[in-house]
Amino acid sequence: MTHFAISLPPIIKTISDELSKQNFKAILVGGCVRDHFLDLPIKDYDVEVFGIENIENLEKILCKFGKVNIVGKSFGILKFVYGGHEYDFSLPRTETKISVGHKGFDVVCNGKMDFKSAAIRRDFTINAIGYDMSSGEVLDPFNGLMDIKRKIVRCVSKDTFAEDPLRVYRAAGFCARFGFEIDDDTLMSCTQMTKKDEFKYLPKERIFVEFKKILLKSPKPSVGFELLRQMGAIKQFPELNDIINIPQSSIHHPEGDVWTHTMMVIDEMAKLKSGDEKQDLKLMFAALCHDLGKATHTRIDGEKIRAIGHEKAGVELTKDFLYRLTNEHDFIRSILPLVEYHLVPSIYYKNKAKDKRIRILSTKVNISELLILARADFLGRTTTKAMSGVYEAGDWMEKKAKELGVLYAPPKCFLQGRDLIDLGLIPSPKFSEILDIVYEKQLSGEIKSKEDAFVYLSKIINS
Repeated sequence: MTHFAISLPPIIKTISDELSKQNFKAILVGGCVRDHFLDLPIKDYDVEVFGIENIENLEKILCKFGKVNIVGKSFGILKFVYGGHEYDFSLPRTETKISVGHKGFDVVCNGKMDFKSAAIRRDFTINAIGYDMSSGEVLDPFNGLMDIKRKIVRCVSKDTFAEDPLRVYRAAGFCARFGFEIDDDTLMSCTQMTKKDEFKYLPKERIFVEFKKILLKSPKPSVGFELLRQMGAIKQFPELNDIINIPQSSIHHPEGDVWTHTMMVIDEMAKLKSGDEKQDLKLMFAALCHDLGKATHTRIDGEKIRAIGHEKAGVELTKDFLYRLTNEHDFIRSILPLVEYHLVPSIYYKNKAKDKRIRILSTKVNISELLILARADFLGRTTTKAMSGVYEAGDWMEKKAKELGVLYAPPKCFLQGRDLIDLGLIPSPKFSEILDIVYEKQLSGEIKSKEDAFVYLSKIINS
């Protein structure tokens, strides 16, 4: 019998003590216990209550301490809200597969179950560890602690594991996030699951969640995607699958094919994350998608391998791929310019582009974000320059964009419609045409101030 002390929120300890007084056992379960033994911060606390007769009795007890959300009550789960935090309280239950889909389970709650019988429904042994908050005893019927020590992702039961195909993505995610290896039998089960029809019909929203975890929480996201490729899951996304084995110039990409390069780029991007989850996710997906166009635009001419126009070709492919994962239109639209212009910093540096080109670029894409992607793209290869860790083109463009005041946004037009009205002009469709002409001159550097803009405006009006 193993005992540990896990740090608990005071309210959870208070409720545990109350449940204990009534001869019920409050067991901390799932990811919070796993993360404790991985020395990771615990974000979510999930509690299973053993010995209690029904969910209504648990609801009455929880209501004494805070607000209870009953949205998951039919599945034996209550959301307890206290101090701005939400905690899951549930009854032990069995889940029997009765139809296709993640909702196709017959859920039976049974407070009289023992912990091992309740934990067998869980996906991996590392998630099937319990912590008795009253006694401090660690419950580990499937040797999850040993698997944590061995750094192994292993399913609890082959039979129950295969009932939810999403676990293929979760297996890859845990390996990437924790630096674990996957157990051979579990890998075989995952590979078999990707060949079944039900795998094709997983809700894209659920897959998107798992992709986000791999991209945002892994020091090396490539580990997760390589596993998904090995399992056969990547075949569900032809835009990604098609870059496997697409050759590249050995001069610019000695590391190998487009897939290999892309894996290196997402690992480099993981090092460049800012902590702003929304921006990080945008840039991680941009890194994953930046070379999708090479699948359709790579041409081999003798010893030369080129992919001219792959940047623009990648825009539609990126859109198709992302819509397989989510319907978040604004999020998808924000990624497309990054893909389209990802080569521009290097091209502009090579050609020593004029200020006008950089100003115009800022109207098409956020240059600061573009430079992060371009840097990851440059470093995600094995050329001598990339291995040096210095991206001269990016440093050059960042300096230029800062000087021009367009690193984070395009310049604001010196003139607005109200300025034209103040001059006595009557509002008309011509306004936008006039303002566009003035703004174009501003971007070119011919107009440097609002005063210059008014001088130029008078010439337009007189003509």
